[in-house]
Amino acid sequence: MSAVDVKDLQIQKILPHRYPFLFIDRVVEVVPGERVVAEKLISFNEPILQGHFPGYPVLPGVVQVEAMAQAAVVLASASGHFDAAIHNCLFIGIQEAKFRAPAVPGEVLRIEVKALRIGRVGKFSGEIRVGDVLKSSATFTAIIEPKTKGGDAA
Repeated sequence: MSAVDVKDLQIQKILPHRYPFLFIDRVVEVVPGERVVAEKLISFNEPILQGHFPGYPVLPGVVQVEAMAQAAVVLASASGHFDAAIHNCLFIGIQEAKFRAPAVPGEVLRIEVKALRIGRVGKFSGEIRVGDVLKSSATFTAIIEPKTKGGDAA
C-alpha cells in the first residue's frame, strides 16, 4: 500500500484524546496496513512531569506506551479499520514493554508503530527513539468496538 498524505491527517479528528492525555503532536508518515511514524515533543509544562519526578522530570513509561497506542489508532484509521465517529479503540493487552533510557523534557520522541495484525483485534509493535537512542519498545493488542448508545470511550 502507498503512503498516506500526512497533511490530510487531522489527529484530533481521529483520536478522542485531548490535552493533557493526547500524546501525539504530529504524524510524519503512514503506510496503511503497515506502519506509522509520529512525534511528541516532551514539554517542561507537561502536567505529569510536575510529580514524576520533582527536580528530575521523566516521562513515565506508561505514557510512552500510550503514545504508541495512540499512533496505532492513527494507523488503524488510515488503514480503513477505525472510524472515530462510530468506534472506540481500547487496549486489551501489553505483551511486552521495555524502558531503556529516560525520556526527558526538551526531547522530541519519534514514535514508530508497525502492524503485526490489523483488524477488529490488532497487534502492534512500537518503538520510541530520540535520535539513535532507543528509549522504549512494546508489543501490544487493541480492540475496535462500536460506540455504545449514549456513550463514548470508557
